[in-house]
Amino acid sequence: MPIGERAPRRYAPATIGGFCYLAILGGTLAGVVVAATSDWRLGIRIISGVLGFAAVLRLALPEKDAGMLAIRHRFLDVAILLAIGITLFLLAQTIPDQPV
Repeated sequence: MPIGERAPRRYAPATIGGFCYLAILGGTLAGVVVAATSDWRLGIRIISGVLGFAAVLRLALPEKDAGMLAIRHRFLDVAILLAIGITLFLLAQTIPDQPV
């Protein structure tokens, strides 16, 4: 590309991992909305499920297609996503109901 010319703008992700990342972002946002507007436990379970799905995607997608899901080494990314997802799920299950 000659100096001074701009690259054409892209309005869609360049890899399948980019689309997966947007889906994960959307699922997490849905969980936050559910947690804020109705049952907080269900919202947290949705978020933990989305994080588990993100871990599976990170494990399954090749490195060049992982997009923004690839931050560190594959197994470290998967371990962190699973740890946070499982922890959120267990916390949502074990916190007792508070009297009103």
